Amino acid sequence: MKATVLLIAVLAAPIVARAQASTGSTNGSFELMSGTNRVSSASSKPDFARSSDLTILQCGNLIYAGNQSSVCFADHFLTDVSVQTTLRVNKKFCPVRLDSETLFDYPFCVMSGNESFVLTEKERNQIRKYLSQGGFILASPGCSDDKWDKAFRDEIKLCFPDIPLKPIPMTHPIFSLVHSIPQLTEKHGKVVMLDGLEINGRLVLVYSKEGLNDVENAKGCCCCGGNEIRDPAAVNVNIFTYAVLY
Repeated sequence: MKATVLLIAVLAAPIVARAQASTGSTNGSFELMSGTNRVSSASSKPDFARSSDLTILQCGNLIYAGNQSSVCFADHFLTDVSVQTTLRVNKKFCPVRLDSETLFDYPFCVMSGNESFVLTEKERNQIRKYLSQGGFILASPGCSDDKWDKAFRDEIKLCFPDIPLKPIPMTHPIFSLVHSIPQLTEKHGKVVMLDGLEINGRLVLVYSKEGLNDVENAKGCCCCGGNEIRDPAAVNVNIFTYAVLY
């Protein structure tokens, strides 16, 4: 285990303290766990992925633009987080609607899909609020889909007209926090970069046009992966760890 993981053990304590001190999500503060199993606004079924343990970090799978969501983004990296760091994490995604207040129960969300989409104004407002108040989104299209890529970039520009998506330098902590990642290549060998959005000096969104979906480990997914980045789980472990510690 790399020495940097020892730092994670030290830094994880404030996360637990913030979770236990939280009184709810309506004021925009993050409640890492908000009670026992209940019906999620994203589904008519009880959200059994939840638990009453306030120290378990949750990852949401965004439902947006009506009923679009991802079935081709593997949650396998969450198991890696639990093994490779001292963070306690729910190993399964929890579906959550972008326009729901339950969004603020999740410090980290993934967003993916195929084809074009248009967000509602309420969803755009939610993204602004969520990312400005401590939330984090990891996004990439299924199969490197060009239409989804354009739609996502257009929507982020509408949400943050004064904050551009821009390439993340390889010196950023997301490339060294748990795994050392000196270079990113897509599956055909081309060197690529991730794009990011920063608010007040903190990275709050990571986007890969090539893809970080780890489709080989995504159950029920028929996506070919497109030009997906190699070893996406290792990248996602680093991103998740950064998101909840910084």
